[in-house]
Amino acid sequence: MYNNEKITILLATYNGESFLEEQLKSLNNQTFNKIDILVSDDGSTDKTLKILDEWSRRWNKGSFTVVFGPRKGFSENFRFLINSLDAQDSLVAFSDQDDIWHADKLGNAFKQLSAVDLKARAMYCSRSRLIDVQGRALGYSPLFRRKPSFGNALVQSLAGGNTIVLNSAAFKLLRESAKRTCFFSHDWWCYQIIMGAGGHVIYDSVPQIDYRQHGNNVFGRNKGVQAMWHRIVALFSGDFSEWIDVNLHALEKCQDLLLMNNVDLINKFKVARKGNIVKRLLFLFKNDIKRQTYIPNIGLYVSALMGKL
Repeated sequence: MYNNEKITILLATYNGESFLEEQLKSLNNQTFNKIDILVSDDGSTDKTLKILDEWSRRWNKGSFTVVFGPRKGFSENFRFLINSLDAQDSLVAFSDQDDIWHADKLGNAFKQLSAVDLKARAMYCSRSRLIDVQGRALGYSPLFRRKPSFGNALVQSLAGGNTIVLNSAAFKLLRESAKRTCFFSHDWWCYQIIMGAGGHVIYDSVPQIDYRQHGNNVFGRNKGVQAMWHRIVALFSGDFSEWIDVNLHALEKCQDLLLMNNVDLINKFKVARKGNIVKRLLFLFKNDIKRQTYIPNIGLYVSALMGKL
């Protein structure tokens, strides 16, 4: 159990007036009571700041602080938040501006993280229920059954950042890495750096949030025909390979934070990516590098065949 039973939510906003009120209501309705909120607004020109100001005045679960972000996109905004929060005993959660959290989300995360040794780095994340702009159910994010691993983290993010909660040891690791490097997305990076350092990742198969799907999502639903098409486009356009480039460059800057066997795996991955078809495929097979579900895993091998890994 944690001495200071508190969770700090890092909330990134940008022109979020359409759904922010509902998001903040769901944070306020959490059964977990001690919650600090740190918001980084990335230059909103709508009513976002007014909404935040109103909520900061009536928030009674802890502190509610609004700072101004770097205006360099969502990933850098979250990195700015990570670096803005002093190392502490608090658990840390990430929040988008347009979802709806189930009332027990933080309570469930706290319970599961409390079962892990305090000195161990641990990350909680979950499946999501998908909703449309009006809040109508669209289905669920894919159910992942494979055990989290660093090999999986090299080629796939496990869960949305809006589901992630870190214990204090994991956040301190994340913050140290964020001082050194930028990253493609904070959710994928959390999975990579924590697994790479030998930490624990808890994947909750029970959805804990309603993840809103709309035209302004940076990354929307990862299930269905449209999502499949976006993945195919990313594969053929080389976007997937570029994402891997960014991640590997970031991991290079944090090698001393990682287990040596994972550093070795990274180096083998770099060599294999530059090798011929046989070397690329053998690397995936020999090191059991897989994505979580069947069709995306086929896509991974196709990317290796095409030299787009």
